[in-house]
Amino acid sequence: MSKTYSSAEQAYRAVKERILSGALAGGELISEGEIAASLGTSRTPVREAFLRLETEGWMKLYPKRGALVAPIPPAEAEHVAHARYVVETAAVRSATANDTAGLVAALRSSIERQRELAAAGDLDAFALADTDFHRTYVLAGGNPLLSGFYDSLRERQRRMNSVALRRGPVDITRIIEQHGRLADLVAAADVDGFADALVEHLSGVHQLELRGR
Repeated sequence: MSKTYSSAEQAYRAVKERILSGALAGGELISEGEIAASLGTSRTPVREAFLRLETEGWMKLYPKRGALVAPIPPAEAEHVAHARYVVETAAVRSATANDTAGLVAALRSSIERQRELAAAGDLDAFALADTDFHRTYVLAGGNPLLSGFYDSLRERQRRMNSVALRRGPVDITRIIEQHGRLADLVAAADVDGFADALVEHLSGVHQLELRGR
């Protein structure tokens, strides 16, 4: 049975999706009226959605002016990348201590899906598939605490990926090739090689230099 969401919940999900996908860019000022019109609803549920999004840190509300979509702070991007590096390498170290045949098959299936999305030019779906690719081996690490922490970064990761893809130029073919390299290193149980390749990957996608690893 599908869930029925309130108008405020629907507005919240719709606006948040636009932020995470990069359709609403950081620094953009939007109004309740324009969002309500685009969603075909009244301003009241949009106002409730905006308040919730402000509480979560995605927006800053300015009375009688509108809502400012919060930009991604440069420090946050670097911090998220560092957190990803720590969690992903730890997860792969644990995962490669066991049979990785199923994991590697799942990673390669994800890469094929990424190729299809890239060919179709579907950047939003590609950004989501990119995030899911990395999450696959984090879950395979078998540590629910690390997995839970990683999931708490998931929305920030997705937004960063979407922004990076929209900022351009981004070599999606190279990203997919790097994913293939990461999958190969998981298959070879080469944790040190994986760690080095992950630094190159994160630095390239997010244009960061990861120091102090």
